[in-house]
Amino acid sequence: MRFTKIKMFAGSSNTELANKIGHYLDIPLGKQLLTTFSDGEIRYQILENIRGADIFTFQSLSTDVNFHLMELLIMGDAVRRASGGRITAVIPYYGYARQDRKDRPRVPITSRLIADLIVAAGFDRVLTVDLHAPQIQGFFNIPLDNLMAAPLLIEHLERMDIEGDVVIVSPDAGGVERARAFAEKLGAYLAIVDKRRYEPNKAELRHIIGKVKDKIAIIVDDIVDTAGTLTNTVEALLRKGAKKVYAVTTHAVLSGPAIERIKKSNIEKLIVTDTVPLSEEGKKCEKIEVLSINPLLGEAIRSIHEETSVSRLFL
Repeated sequence: MRFTKIKMFAGSSNTELANKIGHYLDIPLGKQLLTTFSDGEIRYQILENIRGADIFTFQSLSTDVNFHLMELLIMGDAVRRASGGRITAVIPYYGYARQDRKDRPRVPITSRLIADLIVAAGFDRVLTVDLHAPQIQGFFNIPLDNLMAAPLLIEHLERMDIEGDVVIVSPDAGGVERARAFAEKLGAYLAIVDKRRYEPNKAELRHIIGKVKDKIAIIVDDIVDTAGTLTNTVEALLRKGAKKVYAVTTHAVLSGPAIERIKKSNIEKLIVTDTVPLSEEGKKCEKIEVLSINPLLGEAIRSIHEETSVSRLFL
């Protein structure tokens, strides 16, 4: 099915990124009213005709995650009731992804619940970046494209032209596949941190598997939240003899004491993407460098609209 019109709308968490993508594709954002009533309820109205159009609705499920989730669902419902032709939820950062299984008794699988809510709101497909748990794709009965920021991050690391032997470090066993892809592309060594998480946002580093002495260490992860694990890993690598430590991550959640921890740490640079908008404090931190994901998402949106292959964008 071909859609002659394409329309893009942005929730409050992704307005800046959506504007960049709109500029990249030469498509202005759609006219809308997005505000709140005095009691905090979300008020939304589309201010133009979208009947039969190919709709892309942007919203990262970042802080305040519950408010932004509700915004996304309300926007999807409005588009469906306004007879949008195909509705794609563009969710650069998929919140609640860390709750993807029953890892202890009597807990929810919240990432599945979020998937059900998105489908129930009327969305026809989902476009996201670096899901924390790839199996979340199986929670959806609609098409989902899980893009990878790795090509963008690797290209930037290559431009940095780091001198010396480089070792790519996975901060836990679950990130080994991601770290290995970076190591292979950069021709670097690989190291793994043996980490035990005993409660949310708290972990114990036990061992570093691999040689890091006299090397430039680059930590590769998908999410930096409170930055506790990140900064502890930085110090552990330096104690093991690493010359310098950098880090690259897709989603800079950076909640709680994260910015202060990064400022005080001995990390050279934390390189992130703009899937999650930085706070004003984060923007002022000289140790944080932001790369825009807009060319990747822009090309994916172009491919979806033109019904061509999205797989060309994968690593």
